[in-house]
Amino acid sequence: MGTTASAAPQPVSVASPLESVHGNGMADSRQSLSMSPFQTVNIHNNKAKSIITNKVAPVVITYNCRQEFQIHDDILKTNYKLGQISDTMPEHYLVQGEYFMVQDVYSKADVLNTTGSYGAPNFRQVKGSYPLYGMGQPSLNGFKQVLQRLQAQGHEEVIFFCVREEPVVFLHKDDDFVPYTPRRKENLHENLHGLEKEVLVESLELTIRKELHDFAKLNENIFFVYNDIEYFKDEPQKISITCEEDIHVTEEVYKRPMFTMPAYRYYRLPLPMEGAPLEEDFDAFVNILRERPSLSLGHNASRPLPALLFSCQVGVGRTNLAMILGTLVMNRLKGDSQPPVEEAAASEPKPLFQVIQSLINKLPNGQQVMEEVDQAIALCSEMHNIKEAIYENKSKLEGIGEDYQIQGSSTKDYFLNRTIQSLERYFYLIVFNAYLHEQYPLAFVSNFSQWMCCHAWLYRLLACMDLSELSAPAELVTRGARVLVADEYLAPDVLSTMKEMKAVNFRRVPKMPIYGVAQPTSEAAGAVLAHLTDERRKHSHVLWVNLQEELVLEGNGQIFTPREPSCLDHQINDQELKVLSCDFCLTVQEIFNQHKSSHQGLVYKRIPLPDCSAPREEDFDKLLEAMKSALAEDSHSAFVFNCSNGKGRTTTAMVVAVLTLWHFNGFPEFADDEIVSVPDAKYTKGEFEVVMQLVRLLPDGHRMKREVDMALDSVSETMTPMHYHLREIIICTYRQIKSGKTEKECQQLLLRSLQCLERYIYLILFNTYLHLEKKDSWQRSFAVWMEQVAARAGVYDILNQLGFSEFENPRDTPLARLRCRWQQQNIQSLPFRGEFV
Repeated sequence: MGTTASAAPQPVSVASPLESVHGNGMADSRQSLSMSPFQTVNIHNNKAKSIITNKVAPVVITYNCRQEFQIHDDILKTNYKLGQISDTMPEHYLVQGEYFMVQDVYSKADVLNTTGSYGAPNFRQVKGSYPLYGMGQPSLNGFKQVLQRLQAQGHEEVIFFCVREEPVVFLHKDDDFVPYTPRRKENLHENLHGLEKEVLVESLELTIRKELHDFAKLNENIFFVYNDIEYFKDEPQKISITCEEDIHVTEEVYKRPMFTMPAYRYYRLPLPMEGAPLEEDFDAFVNILRERPSLSLGHNASRPLPALLFSCQVGVGRTNLAMILGTLVMNRLKGDSQPPVEEAAASEPKPLFQVIQSLINKLPNGQQVMEEVDQAIALCSEMHNIKEAIYENKSKLEGIGEDYQIQGSSTKDYFLNRTIQSLERYFYLIVFNAYLHEQYPLAFVSNFSQWMCCHAWLYRLLACMDLSELSAPAELVTRGARVLVADEYLAPDVLSTMKEMKAVNFRRVPKMPIYGVAQPTSEAAGAVLAHLTDERRKHSHVLWVNLQEELVLEGNGQIFTPREPSCLDHQINDQELKVLSCDFCLTVQEIFNQHKSSHQGLVYKRIPLPDCSAPREEDFDKLLEAMKSALAEDSHSAFVFNCSNGKGRTTTAMVVAVLTLWHFNGFPEFADDEIVSVPDAKYTKGEFEVVMQLVRLLPDGHRMKREVDMALDSVSETMTPMHYHLREIIICTYRQIKSGKTEKECQQLLLRSLQCLERYIYLILFNTYLHLEKKDSWQRSFAVWMEQVAARAGVYDILNQLGFSEFENPRDTPLARLRCRWQQQNIQSLPFRGEFV
């Protein structure tokens, strides 16, 4: 391990147990083994050892002075820590300072009982004729046995995929090398997952091997491992490690057969334990398809297909997913799919989830693509059926009556997450099969990530998987599960317009017939309409657009929104939580239906916009179409927009309206940019790196941005007391992250700042669309333009790595991605109350 110490006599200190590391109260697993200039270390056999530092390296000398070696600086820097499973078990070193080494697979996990006969637990072939195999984690000798069996069956070419994301090392035991994995004390049955992508698992395995070797050297070549984590009989076990060759890493076990089997290849393709793989996981799989001639469409049809072998820990979840991916690949190579699997008993077909129905409706040959996936799932269902798991989780979720807590988590939340994750996995299998249909004949000219960015509508669909709130029963309010909260407590009248206009936060864009307001009562709506149609303004035609997604009711002259007592935005007292008792209750539609009798030119529309985030592509189209219709009816129409408080969504819609009117009536003269000398001036002007990247991409990009900035300034001019300007909100919200008290709060602030940034970018994109499509009177919708033009130009690639690159690497947060960001903004904050459809 290093140079030996000098042969000159050295002082040796023999410490009593009380003075040793294990006897001085250092029982906590976080306690580090500190190295003082002269300190004794009492290892488990109570044989004293001295550690003497010098300028080169510390020296360890055993009690009889016959063994001595140096501990180099890199060992000291590792800051080794000690821990124990319980007070009755011995204390020992912990891998990476916190993990215990546990035997990877226990015998009960081998449901198919194939370890003895095939060499690996749960070894199996897919139904049908495809050479696709799956298995659990084998030992070194077991893996050799598996390869020998495949060779005996006539498979010349074998491509093996290890789909584990957690580190595994193989320890020398008897005549074999047996797999062990690091586990947390809190859950010794659960593998490490969700590891940082930047840290290659192979590197982590090498680090663990070095640690185990160092630990053994400090303890008479012995390290402690755990085989029985059910009953802990005779645990922990001692295992002998005399050199690093007594420990194999995954790479060594799986790559070395290439020297004896020329047509054998090994790949590590980490897949997640739950949910769908990330886009880069699919990219890695596609790269393998690209580089293997036998997996290309140009392969020699006279030669047999290669055998594909997949393995995770037990051989169920991730292995099953990988086998389905392999089946879909084989379908493309063979040009057809396997014959249908005969079911033991014909079961009644289950209804499709709405998100899946929407998916196959829009995908080319969507029904066929889905049926091929269903067939692949059936072929690989010996151990696990991915599609059945969705319905099982849904059934359990909807079967829970009163919610209860398990280990601090809501049971409904647990099964809701399980349902969404299993549905997401099925969704991505269909999407990936559609990708294979298109890209296999093109030799994968686009990888999966690029293809997804060109089909960003898939991310919109993915963000709308949980539609349960739409089926929540109305009786939730009448039986008190939800309460009606008056808007006056949630939408304060910051602009002080209530007294004069009866409406909260009423305002107008200077010199334009565009107005904003909070959600009005019937009286307030009447006052606003009277104001717009009076002798001074004379608007005979008014388009009123309600932007609220939330359910809204009027009663007793007040606006109410139903809320969960546990999810109120503000703490409110008992008086405010009153039960609504009135002679009548009106919806917003009914309020405006009443006003149409006295205002013939009134047109009311509800175009729900997501709170905080950017409007969806189709939302821009609905706003534009509504304005075009109003202007066709009357070029002097007035436009009124409202959300709950008249701030965020109202401002966005007003900016859209300003840009639209400018395109109809002509743009005003723009003043020269002011020189601003204040902190963050660059960012309050919207000059973020990602924004300027977009500006460089767009035709006449600087002008597109400048016009949006002018529109924002115009709309914000009359709302100064609200302290709301979109460009300022972006940087202000981001700056608040530093003062966040919890990780959850920091993530919420980051999400909010990214959503505001995205909203700003979408306004610039919409203005660009208005310019470029004006010649055709905007016959092509914004949603189609984004898909056919902007996506191909790389706009969604920019949105898929959205972040503040001035301050941090966007790749460091999942929220930079469309998939995560759009899903997060659609997560229901309300408890599950309806049906998962």
